[in-house]
Amino acid sequence: MKNFALIGAAGYIAPRHMKAVKDTGNELCAAYDSFDSVGIIDSFFPKCSFFTQYELFERHVTKMANNAIVGRDGACSGKLDYVSICTPNYLHDAHIRFGLRSGADVICEKPLVLNPWSIDALQKVEEETGGKVYNILQLRLHNAIIDLKKRVDQGDPGKVYDIDLTYITSRGNWYYTSWKGDVRKSGGVATNIGVHFYDMLSWVFGKVKQNIVHVSSHDRVAGYLELDKARVRYFLSINADTLPQEAAKAGKRTYRSLMMEGQEVEFSDGFTELHTESYKHILSGAGFGLEEARKSIEIVHNIRNATPVGLKGDYHPFAKIEKTAHPFGWSF
Repeated sequence: MKNFALIGAAGYIAPRHMKAVKDTGNELCAAYDSFDSVGIIDSFFPKCSFFTQYELFERHVTKMANNAIVGRDGACSGKLDYVSICTPNYLHDAHIRFGLRSGADVICEKPLVLNPWSIDALQKVEEETGGKVYNILQLRLHNAIIDLKKRVDQGDPGKVYDIDLTYITSRGNWYYTSWKGDVRKSGGVATNIGVHFYDMLSWVFGKVKQNIVHVSSHDRVAGYLELDKARVRYFLSINADTLPQEAAKAGKRTYRSLMMEGQEVEFSDGFTELHTESYKHILSGAGFGLEEARKSIEIVHNIRNATPVGLKGDYHPFAKIEKTAHPFGWSF
């Protein structure tokens, strides 16, 4: 059994990590969040030590690293094996360093970091500490995506596929008040909701040859990626007004579509258990490390820093949807 600590216990994605630790037969010994609405921990690890002050959490983890502490009520004994990170994107880098320097390996939510050069710096910390960093790239473990990669790998080596990726996940005004609405903290729409799709595309279809951004704003991004084996038109949005009419009429708040050569690649199901599968993958000695995260981080970094060209060339049809003003009147 392995001992885990969790940073960012009150976040949206944290319960999936708690469940993954539980499902793999391990123990969550300590958790930290500045926000104390974390009653969900009781569903998984009621004896977990919880902290709202980072300094106290750090002291506790340091003692665990030195085998100098047993968890409250005997919840854990022995050293810390893993630190799982579910914090805002801009803090991942610092929390990864903390985990490694605590003598643990690290499992970090996507995006691993916001900028490619941070990967280089973290590789040096891995070398210094002997620890390992793993990124949650769950689409690589989705059966439909695995089948798609096999199909491409075993197909005509000279074939270049035409792909349309559409992902709309509606968010309310709260989004813009939170850290997610601050591009400096989240990386913007492409990074915050799209990085795992870009990872999937580059994993299946190869290296980026061209990266063009047609539209980029506070609530959407549309562009064109040319990969070794694919020409990809993409549209990502957090605005419910961009939902297809049939999805809106059905009362849906999310729309996900991957069209290849005019045919739908169905991968909507099977998402709920992918964090547990990711943990199994890591604990088995595999897992996706720093270098494997690099392509997607480079893609979203380049999208974030690109100047949109407008509706020119081969753009996604949804790129034509009329833009909306920022709900709070902000501009970027």
